[in-house]
Amino acid sequence: MKGTTEAAPLPASEPTSSVPIDTVAMDKHLVGGIAWTAAAKWSSQILAWACLLIVARKLMPSDFGLIGMAAVYLGLVNIFSECGFGSAVITLRNLTVADIAQINSFSVISGMIGFLISCALAQPLGWFFRSPQLPAVVVVMSTALIISGFKTVPYSLLQRELEFKRLSVIDTATAVTQSLCILVLAWMGAGYWALVLGNLAGVAISTGLNVALRPRGFASPRLQSIGHALSFSWQVLVARLSWNFYSDADFLVAGRVLGVTPLGAYTFAWNLATLPVEKVTSLVAQVTPAFFSATQSDSGGLYRYLRALTEALSLVTFPASIGLALIAPEFVTLVLGKSWSGVIAPLEVLAFYGSIRSISALLGPLLTALRETRLMMWNNLAAAVVMPTAFYVGSHWGASGIAWGWIVAYPFIALPLYLRTFRRIGMSVRTYVDALRPALNGSLAMIVAVSVLRWAIPPTWPLYVRFGMELTGGGAAYLIVLSVLHADRLRSFVSLYRRIRASNSAIATG
Repeated sequence: MKGTTEAAPLPASEPTSSVPIDTVAMDKHLVGGIAWTAAAKWSSQILAWACLLIVARKLMPSDFGLIGMAAVYLGLVNIFSECGFGSAVITLRNLTVADIAQINSFSVISGMIGFLISCALAQPLGWFFRSPQLPAVVVVMSTALIISGFKTVPYSLLQRELEFKRLSVIDTATAVTQSLCILVLAWMGAGYWALVLGNLAGVAISTGLNVALRPRGFASPRLQSIGHALSFSWQVLVARLSWNFYSDADFLVAGRVLGVTPLGAYTFAWNLATLPVEKVTSLVAQVTPAFFSATQSDSGGLYRYLRALTEALSLVTFPASIGLALIAPEFVTLVLGKSWSGVIAPLEVLAFYGSIRSISALLGPLLTALRETRLMMWNNLAAAVVMPTAFYVGSHWGASGIAWGWIVAYPFIALPLYLRTFRRIGMSVRTYVDALRPALNGSLAMIVAVSVLRWAIPPTWPLYVRFGMELTGGGAAYLIVLSVLHADRLRSFVSLYRRIRASNSAIATG
């Protein structure tokens, strides 16, 4: 997040850019894109959280488990139907209008094929999970594949054109529609169908708005014309299918080995653990593919932005995820009730994993922009073997054992991606760790503060008092350490924001 101004001091050994770009302009695009996306994400965050907590009291863990079973399969099919076409439109900047029209046709056809495959496999999936309700759920949820087929190209074009303001409006409308539909249907007694139909309504709204803002025609696909785009898309497709398979393998193992109720508890724990992190990382992930693509020829710029984004993300996500892990027992008992006690153990582990997930999420978009899709493909194929094995071994210790699979095995999957990224942009491990140091120091202070308070506060005090004191004390410890030990890093981000804002004001009045 730096042009002529710095988000943090750069070492003298920073690599020079092969193709210099207007870093001030790109900084404004990045900050503006994240700001608009953040406004959309966080404006719907309160509604999404309230909806989730209310719905949890209207539904049963088995309802969430049923949707979790369907989501494991549909996540794979959705990626297959998208086929990496969106990444090709964003990254391959030499595509013509005719090429994009052909890719649009491919996208819609792939969505229809995905729907037909889902219909054929719905009953076998019900047998596999021993759930007679699952086939109907899979068929209904699969209609989203057809709808999304029309969205891929318009959405990717809006990203490539850095239209983050419009995308933020679409995201807000989608989140509000989806949350309200789920809430109303659950209140009417629709059971798990509230989750199914609510998500479907969100997909329909999102697709309609994307197509309306960036409509694109269709053309008969010609393989010779867009062969290079299809080759790129194929590598992205395999990488994403493998990623989706291993990232959802924990749900599959939990559903198959442990059963519906433990799966429901694990699914809810996953949602709670990743929701704070996902709301931050997803807004960055929505901006970075197009942004890294626009700066793909500037190695120095990629170096700067990876370090600055890593530092900024860690400052926000580490206290949220690690703090949730620390206060998980009190939070679950106070907010959800004792019937959800099975959520506590996996939540404690998954929340810690969320901090790792938040910063590693930057690697995929950056390596894709650098055309390292072949490495990502083979790395994710290896992970599709390693991670399910770790989850299966961990399942012998229940839901928390499956969660530990992420902590133990995932670092080995991320290591090759980190090494290739550092080599391509000339970043050292020491520089990367230095970017994480403020968040790590603050988090360590938070852990100590919450542990001391938990020991010192009498257990006879009301639960809400203990929860409030631990939450306040941990947050205060984190902020104090940042203010005392890393005040210069905080001032650099504030300075960057002020200079970009001043530059925007000068352009507006000029």
